Amino acid sequence: MESVTFVHLAGIGNSGPGHWQHHWHAADRRTVWVEHDSWDHPERDAWVADLDATLRGTPGPKLIVAHSLGCTTLIEWAADHADPDVTGALLVAAPDPHGPAFPAEATGYHHPRPAPLPFRTLLVASGDDPYATPAHARATATALGADLVEAGDLGHINAASHLGDWPEGRRLLTRLLPPAA
Repeated sequence: MESVTFVHLAGIGNSGPGHWQHHWHAADRRTVWVEHDSWDHPERDAWVADLDATLRGTPGPKLIVAHSLGCTTLIEWAADHADPDVTGALLVAAPDPHGPAFPAEATGYHHPRPAPLPFRTLLVASGDDPYATPAHARATATALGADLVEAGDLGHINAASHLGDWPEGRRLLTRLLPPAA
């Protein structure tokens, strides 16, 4: 089997140098980064189109590594698109679009359409994430058919969480790798 490509899908503001997602992307040549015209004013349809274009432009098996609003973007993408080469997804700190801390700058995300994803999915949640309650994480994992990993109290599992390369996250990612990847 050919090697899997990791498709990184960051959230609002992008994942900068102190973010685990940035560390992973910089350390592995088998990665692509979904780019957006606006990182600070995300618009659902534009972000979904950017993800779709990146997936269509990336040949072979793909594993999506999403954080925060990137998780929501993947869920929205899956409602209307498909890619049989997507083998799995690691969704980290999926926000609650109806929660009080959901960014007002993000438009088009207020009517989420979670449904079972057609690939193996791990949803990683923090017990003290300001953007989603543990109950929201459980409900989202159930709706997606995802395995839920409760990671303890790690905030939003971002640069402010001071995780560096986040070795535990890398271990979780390996659970999603296809055989011989």
